Amino acid sequence: MSDVKNAQDGSGVDSFWDETAGSRASSAAASGGLAGMSRADGMFYGVVAAISLGIGVVNAFSAAQDAAWRGAVYDLRRPLFWEMSSIVTIIAVAPVLFVAVRRMRHVSRWPLRIALAVAAIVAFSGLHIAGMVGLRKAGMFLAGGAYDFHFSLATLMYEFRKDVMTCLLIGSTLWLIDSRREARARSGSTTPQAYPASAAPDMVWLRDGSSRIRVEPGDILTIGSAGNYVEYCMADRRTHLVRGTLAAEEARLTKFNIVRVHRTRLVNLARVTGLKAGPNGDFELTLDTGQAVSGSRRYRDAVASIEALAADPAPVASTNAARREVPRYGGLPPSRAAAGNSPDGAKP
Repeated sequence: MSDVKNAQDGSGVDSFWDETAGSRASSAAASGGLAGMSRADGMFYGVVAAISLGIGVVNAFSAAQDAAWRGAVYDLRRPLFWEMSSIVTIIAVAPVLFVAVRRMRHVSRWPLRIALAVAAIVAFSGLHIAGMVGLRKAGMFLAGGAYDFHFSLATLMYEFRKDVMTCLLIGSTLWLIDSRREARARSGSTTPQAYPASAAPDMVWLRDGSSRIRVEPGDILTIGSAGNYVEYCMADRRTHLVRGTLAAEEARLTKFNIVRVHRTRLVNLARVTGLKAGPNGDFELTLDTGQAVSGSRRYRDAVASIEALAADPAPVASTNAARREVPRYGGLPPSRAAAGNSPDGAKP
């Protein structure tokens, strides 16, 4: 991370559920993404920063000791400054990798993923080199010295290949963490929760600061991601902003037939009155309020039950046939009822 040879000498609304026992669920974590990092992202970011700083300190001590073994004066200040200027810049531009990984996860085509990865690496390396050189020049200027980066293709490639490995290490780790997080959220949303019949939660409580609002699950239309919050859109056109993650709300609301149809949106399938499929696999849902909600092909399985009912109308037809066979005329079959009401008053 350092470039010692180039130096010149000088003079972050919780939600909870209304059960008959009165217990409530734990508050949701802050959401991730562009608008803000979740607690897990913050922990990962802090771990990366701590490890990087530790590596920098070790490298500085090693460089100073190597210089002393070569007969030079043991001086820790200069290599420590080179290392810290590089690492502080890496920590500052690391969000570029967070953004890139999140974008890549929402793209299904691998050529586009590779293009995003290459663009992110180039941007990260450019910002790292520019920031590192700027800090070193400013620091040496204030110390009464000078710093020359020796700008050339060889020097750029020297720094770029180290930045490539840094990007691959941070990016792949973040990818694995996100994959595990999504897998846990998906398994939690599909695993039925064993509630006793009398204790099954049938109300949703939303808390925003000191205010608490109880809503009917059936009145929920959509839930969207809004930075560190999720936004509940209700059938009466009211909205409730609740601090939490969309994945946490998905896991807790699946029992109410509220499913994810887009990476930023949940929809109550009980309020869906129409489904329109697009040629590329995306789809559009129409709610009973007339609102149109777009869905991604990545979450097409969420509306499979609607498509199955539309493809097989047999249950509906059999229900209609059963209704036609219901006896009329006070419960008598049509033939007997007609005989009973005939003008001659004949009885069967």
